[in-house]
Amino acid sequence: MRYIIIGAGAVGGVLGGRLSEAGHDVVLVARGAQYEALRTGGLRLVTPDGPRTHPIPVVDRPEALELSADDVLVLAVKTQDSTAALDAWSVRPVAGGSTAGERLPLICAQNGVESERLALRRFRHVYGMCVWLPATFVEPGEVSAAGTPLTGILHLGRYPTGTDRTARLIAADLEKSKLLAPVVPDVMRWKYGKLLANLANAIEAVSGPLAHEDASALFERALAEGRDVLMAAGIDAVGQEEQAEARAGRLRLEPFDGSPRGGSSWQSLSRGTGTIEADYLNGEIVLLGRLHGVPTPVNDVLRRTANTFARERREPGSMPVAELVALVDAAA
Repeated sequence: MRYIIIGAGAVGGVLGGRLSEAGHDVVLVARGAQYEALRTGGLRLVTPDGPRTHPIPVVDRPEALELSADDVLVLAVKTQDSTAALDAWSVRPVAGGSTAGERLPLICAQNGVESERLALRRFRHVYGMCVWLPATFVEPGEVSAAGTPLTGILHLGRYPTGTDRTARLIAADLEKSKLLAPVVPDVMRWKYGKLLANLANAIEAVSGPLAHEDASALFERALAEGRDVLMAAGIDAVGQEEQAEARAGRLRLEPFDGSPRGGSSWQSLSRGTGTIEADYLNGEIVLLGRLHGVPTPVNDVLRRTANTFARERREPGSMPVAELVALVDAAA
């Protein structure tokens, strides 16, 4: 199978790099400076076992690539960019007839739970992937991943439920690439568990790592809302103990310079992209709360504040956590 990684940022770049160095056929899809850097210098992947540069083919648009029936599409853009990518790729013709949306498997390798729903409107064969892969977009052409001995753990399954031969074949390829990929029939249960953990992303992006006691307490308040909302909605989520057991002895972090690693939302602010995924993390809890009559003032403030930071291109971590807590308290 050939893996087409749509969105060669931190997660997409690491996935593409690991698959490529294991001998799999990979194409990266990127834009702007990232596309130019990958096209001219290849992908530099930095991991605890050393840096390597991979001359992986790269395209900047769907029209630049001819699709075949053996292709697998891996959607690794942020959720706010999913609709545009899905619209562009789903209508592309596949050799032998029909379109990518009708014939090709599409994996949503993203935070949140919205992209699978968006994808299923356009693709017949959709797979969810719960991504535990600590990765950083360092600069155009370079990504890093601090996990070892495995680079990431990627629970994989059909959306909305089930498993099949395609999922098992993809998992086998990933597991030859220093990526554990358990195939599970309830992948969204894993993704909802990750969603709860990702409620900290907005706090980290706005006020820095959760090293301060007040930041940790604020996360616990957001988490309590999230659990209440999922219970009201009848949604099961993997708990922290089950998540820790899945990672135990398989993935530990070895930071390259000893400094705290910024998560995906922090990286969006640091790169000045103008957008952030808060609407699909804290915002998912807000949406479910509104649908099921559960107040979610903490997550709503975190969502709105993170969006303001992105829109105004403010520096990540620049709001004192006491100020962020005061905003939440005023709304609660």
